[in-house]
Amino acid sequence: MIWIQLIVLLAMILVGSRLKGIGLGLMGILGMFIFVQFFRMRPTAPPGDVMLIIISIVTTAAALQAAGGLDYLVYLAEKVIRRQPKRITFIAPITVYVLCLFAGTAHLVYSLLPVIAEVSAKTRIRPERPLSISVIASTLALTGSPMSAATAAMAAVLAFPGASLAIMKICIPACFLGVLAGAISVWKMGKELNDDPGFQEKMKDPEFAKSIDTEGPGTQKQIKKGAKVALAIFGIAILMVLVGGAFPDLVPNMAEGVPNFSVNADGTLKMVTIIEVVTLSAAALIMLVTKTSPAEIVKASLFNSMSTAMISVFGVVWMSSTFMSHNEAIIKEALGGITTSYPWTFAIAIFIMGILMFSQAATTKAMMPLGLTLGLSASTLIAIFPAANSYFFLPGYPTLLAAINIDRTGTTKIGKYVINHSFLRPGLVAIIVAIASGFLFTLLYG
Repeated sequence: MIWIQLIVLLAMILVGSRLKGIGLGLMGILGMFIFVQFFRMRPTAPPGDVMLIIISIVTTAAALQAAGGLDYLVYLAEKVIRRQPKRITFIAPITVYVLCLFAGTAHLVYSLLPVIAEVSAKTRIRPERPLSISVIASTLALTGSPMSAATAAMAAVLAFPGASLAIMKICIPACFLGVLAGAISVWKMGKELNDDPGFQEKMKDPEFAKSIDTEGPGTQKQIKKGAKVALAIFGIAILMVLVGGAFPDLVPNMAEGVPNFSVNADGTLKMVTIIEVVTLSAAALIMLVTKTSPAEIVKASLFNSMSTAMISVFGVVWMSSTFMSHNEAIIKEALGGITTSYPWTFAIAIFIMGILMFSQAATTKAMMPLGLTLGLSASTLIAIFPAANSYFFLPGYPTLLAAINIDRTGTTKIGKYVINHSFLRPGLVAIIVAIASGFLFTLLYG
């Protein structure tokens, strides 16, 4: 019976991932209907904590965007990238990683992809190299970012004091090393641009050749007056979240009592509560101090993307957790032995689910509780956390498609067999190195 249920689960995820947008979440709800109606599964609790985290963090990021703070961040990043054009294969992904780590969203890479493509082509460096690893860097930054829903979801699953800090101590340096390794792996990937037949053919067009060799104007977008203030408030919010997670004694204690969604039995505030209160308070301050209207925040592209993320997490995580809970004994018996002897093998399961779910937060919420059930330690789960970034494997994610479309030289592409695309090598190398480094850092930190 479990195999039929698994087929239903995978079918809903596969069909939903092809539909894109809210399709994944809606197919998850359809899967829930099938599980409850025909298999009489007892529904688990919906992932309310992750959904509220997404609302809080994305709303704050949208407020920063509406106030011009994200534009200012991108402006600074562009200056760094243009300063060292010959080292763009390394400078670009490092810049993207730091930027997305701070902001907690990979969407910022869209603004930098045209700059990376332009600078690469002008310096005759194959754009495929920096573009591919920069896209991977934008996602790896989220498994460790204090302002990402994925990290917050991971901390909520582990649920021990200082979980957020423990995740960051291991995942930030591990993922950074993964990005460096990915950059090295693409350093000489493909033919040099001047030797590429496709590029040579394009250069025969005088207009194309002129557009490639003409100096670009750079970022012309006007930075809003309150951008720096908004960025400062956002930075303080990040610091407060870090302090709240690392030093729970500094957070107000509500005294012992009946635990609820926001407070533990010992009176300490849950990390989810800290994130929600701090980030949304920061959004309110950004709105008031910079005189950004609520309408501008609602119109921000990040805010508009929130509904898709919410429905996706709601449907697919609810369906997955219900399946896992119903078949917990069978799964534990089947996987318990191998994961106990070889803990790293659980990373393969997370990697596969990440490919299907197209969301680190959803993958984390669906798979990490299973890891705890199988007896894996918190440090092991943190070390393999970067495996949730696997949705590059099938080239359908918007950031990958954007990089392909922006590269006018045609070097960044999807291969004949679909999975042999420009992002496969740097993605696999970066994740493998990040996981290996994660295990090393868990040993160093004890």
